[in-house]
Amino acid sequence: METLSRFLVFMFLFSRFVSGFTLQNLPVTSFEESYTQLFGDKNFFVHKDGKSVRLTLDERTGSGFVSNDLYLHGLFSASIKLPSDYSAGVVVAFYMSNGDMYEKNHDEIDFEFLGNIRGKEWRIQTNIYGNGSTHLGREERSNLWFDPTEDYHQYSILWSDSHIIFFVDNIPIREVKRTASMGGHFPSKPMSLYTTIWDGSKWATNGGKYGVNYKYAPYVAKLTDLVLHGCAVDPIEQFPKCDEGADEDIRAAQEISPSQRVKMGAFRRKHMTYSYCYDRNRYKVALPECVVNPAEAQRLRVHDPVTFGGIPRRHRNGKHRSRRSRVVGAESI
Repeated sequence: METLSRFLVFMFLFSRFVSGFTLQNLPVTSFEESYTQLFGDKNFFVHKDGKSVRLTLDERTGSGFVSNDLYLHGLFSASIKLPSDYSAGVVVAFYMSNGDMYEKNHDEIDFEFLGNIRGKEWRIQTNIYGNGSTHLGREERSNLWFDPTEDYHQYSILWSDSHIIFFVDNIPIREVKRTASMGGHFPSKPMSLYTTIWDGSKWATNGGKYGVNYKYAPYVAKLTDLVLHGCAVDPIEQFPKCDEGADEDIRAAQEISPSQRVKMGAFRRKHMTYSYCYDRNRYKVALPECVVNPAEAQRLRVHDPVTFGGIPRRHRNGKHRSRRSRVVGAESI
């Protein structure tokens, strides 16, 4: 019997190692228990079940909500269904920030969903800031392998003292490992979780070429299965208190399994369209935490030889753009 028990434990641990931590099993919290409306008046709606939220953008305002607690590390997740049809200029953001507490040296971890013109797909952008390092963009942008307007899909952030991992439907799409060379640029101060929908006409779609067209409003984002599973911090004592099992789950989730790593590689090969690590117009030398993948670099150079091949951008009259223009150009991909 003891031998059988040991075998079953071994098989459980082996299975977890191969397949990876399952984010679908995280505890879901009610809105009333864990969140507060941030803005939006009647454009914000909580369903009777207390666990589903509707965010609306129209010509009056967007809408959003914020977690009641600050967190120092954890697993944060929501299942989201994005607005359909023409959505250029619309931004749906699921992110962590402490900008209200640290105006000049804030931290941030972003999932941003960028709308598009009719017939073009939504894009997903991830980014991080640490200690106010907003002058250094660490964006990555990708397409998705599904239509995010047809059904709910799970988007998750893992944040520990050594890793940040972005997941889509339990598939890791980006991993950021803390390195000594990053210094204070790795998010390290307690943050709140925010979810918002707003008008990003100036930059979100083709660098502002296409803005929000309110004849297609209202734009509605639907959310359910909201997860805050981590270490809440008392704002006065600044001491984190972790949910039951959170420490173990954070450690398990940051260990990307062989199966998950294969899926992450496949996602990046097929769907990633921009990474700051390969943008030679913004950074002549890749930032220190970047792990350059030669195959990834070559694929992006073929996709956009100007951005990823270091070829200077030019105005139509042949003059070089300013550095600011090049950065804006990179953001429009």
